[in-house]
Amino acid sequence: MAIDLKPEEISSILQKQFTDFDTKSETYETGTVLSVGDGIARIHGLSNVMAGELVEFPNGLKGMAMNLEVDTVGVAIFGEDTEVREGDSVKRTNEIASVPVGEAMVGRIVDALGQPVDGKGPIDTEHSCPIESPAPGIIDRKDVHEPLQTGIKVIDALTPVGRGQRQLIIGDRKTGKTTLAIDTIINQAKENVFCIYVAVGQKRSTVVEVYETLKKHGAMEYTTIVAATASDPAPMQFLAPYAGTAMGEYFRDSGRHALIIFDDLTKQSQAYRQLSLLLRRPPGREAFPGDIFFLHSRLLERAAKLSDAKGAGSLTALPFIETQASDVSAYIPTNVISITDGQIFLESDLFYSGQRPAINAGLSVSRVGGDAQTKIMKKVAGTLRLTLAQYRELAAFSQFASDLDPATRAQLERGQRLMEVIKQGINAPLSVAKMVAIIYAGNNGYLDDIAVSDVRGYEAQLNDALDAEYADWAKLVEKEMALSDEVEEGLKKLLEDFTTKFKG
Repeated sequence: MAIDLKPEEISSILQKQFTDFDTKSETYETGTVLSVGDGIARIHGLSNVMAGELVEFPNGLKGMAMNLEVDTVGVAIFGEDTEVREGDSVKRTNEIASVPVGEAMVGRIVDALGQPVDGKGPIDTEHSCPIESPAPGIIDRKDVHEPLQTGIKVIDALTPVGRGQRQLIIGDRKTGKTTLAIDTIINQAKENVFCIYVAVGQKRSTVVEVYETLKKHGAMEYTTIVAATASDPAPMQFLAPYAGTAMGEYFRDSGRHALIIFDDLTKQSQAYRQLSLLLRRPPGREAFPGDIFFLHSRLLERAAKLSDAKGAGSLTALPFIETQASDVSAYIPTNVISITDGQIFLESDLFYSGQRPAINAGLSVSRVGGDAQTKIMKKVAGTLRLTLAQYRELAAFSQFASDLDPATRAQLERGQRLMEVIKQGINAPLSVAKMVAIIYAGNNGYLDDIAVSDVRGYEAQLNDALDAEYADWAKLVEKEMALSDEVEEGLKKLLEDFTTKFKG
């Protein structure tokens, strides 16, 4: 029996089917791996790929397009290149390399792509930022005027760091650079500053030590560690500082304060040199590529203090550079010195003579920190640099002099005590009140009758007293942050009382 269908019914069924019909087409460009080795793949095809774009290999491995040539594309592989074979197809992702950012990153150890490597499970965050982004413009910035307290006497007194500053820490290996970084991070506990520690080319055991130290002092509650260790491929070591900066920019752009430590940029520049030579870019001085200055300038210019209109947030950078035999005139050190707003120079001879932190106060300088220094520290430490410089000159001269006049001898005696004053133990950052008290005591003769060997003991007992019987004065300092008549009178009285007790 034939089915009787009316034309209207047929047309309505066809119309419904055409309405529900959805055409989806996925278009992506693919290329073919021509050669692979040493973390670099040469790919034919991908004619429209962008510089810095991520590409994907068959096993899910990612890479970044770095060289755009006429027939081929040079790609840096993020991972083991043994998993990539000649003839593999590669496809574009139409994405620029980016990393997850946000509060969820705090307390975690991640790699250069923001993937967790601490075994604590995935990171749940909705936000991500491009690894490379332009630095804030001139109008969007504000001059550096707020202090970033490191808790290290010799830095806060002589080469202060302000929020939004780029302060270079430079010195030979094993002179205490990483210790300075850890102490600065520990001191941010009450400062409401988020910290990012970028470890480039470090041993994994060293990264674990840093993590354990920060955890022990409760600093991991506001710190993220970005680790591109010595066993990671060169592309990851090259990217890690940019990834860490993107994480810090999230806090800066949301009106908060962040501190980023690059430990160290020497190893990053060596990784970039390796990449560049493998990509057959022409080498220049010390075999570094021509854009090695731009590598660091476009990174460090992203550290800034933003204007009030932009939220008044800040990102402070402490880049590290490792020198060979204290040679600050080498290529990479001079490059980074010219980009940053000052440098803290750590000297091997000082370190081995027991002067720790081994900061050479004569060669260290802060080009904007004076504007950001607290009023009380500026007043108290005003003459400290000059006194130390005169002491060093006299100490060298007195080695050849058999008889010294009383004024010279007094200057030498005070200089010896001030050298003891600026010594500090590791992982023990100090409050402003404690730093002010001991520096004032040294500058104003309260230590002149104390034996040089007893100065450290004097300071330790003074710090205990400031926590107990003189706590009211310490609170007054934290409140006023200026050497008012009331603060100075209180300081003189407590130092007289304490020095009398200490001698007795």
